[in-house]
Amino acid sequence: MRRLLLLRHAKSSWDDPALSDHARPLNSRGRKAAAAVAQLFHRLNLAPDLVLVSSARRTLQTLEALSPLPGQPRIEATDSLYLATPDTMLEAIRLVPEETHCVLMIGHNPGMHELAMKLLGRPALEDPQGDVHRLGEGYPTAALAEFTVEGAWDRLSAGGGRLVRFVTPADLAD
Repeated sequence: MRRLLLLRHAKSSWDDPALSDHARPLNSRGRKAAAAVAQLFHRLNLAPDLVLVSSARRTLQTLEALSPLPGQPRIEATDSLYLATPDTMLEAIRLVPEETHCVLMIGHNPGMHELAMKLLGRPALEDPQGDVHRLGEGYPTAALAEFTVEGAWDRLSAGGGRLVRFVTPADLAD
């Protein structure tokens, strides 16, 4: 069984209107939330073999806040994941080498939320409970959806994931 971790970047700053969207950094709330997610990764021993991350500053800073991740994963920062559509993200996952057991993708909304909903598929959505219901309501910054995936990465399609958990920064608050 493979594991797919979908993490939306932590809260970013809008303080400098001269910065491009791609260059916006995390704000203090975002840094705090990313640190809480890092603790979650260690507590649950979430150890990705591969990290696919958008090249935007806020996604890279989110990844940096998670470091060191258990297992020292290979990291691929790509421009194609910046504000990517769910289909673009799904295609990136389909290109993951077969020997990879756990993938962490760090990206942006609305694509991240749409991809998570697409992976759930119709049967899960017909009986929304708990985390499935919460995921359907939205995908806040620094939220993590953990899926199990059966079969090969290159065959992943709509409905191909089973939601294990959906965790938001509010769930991690002291």
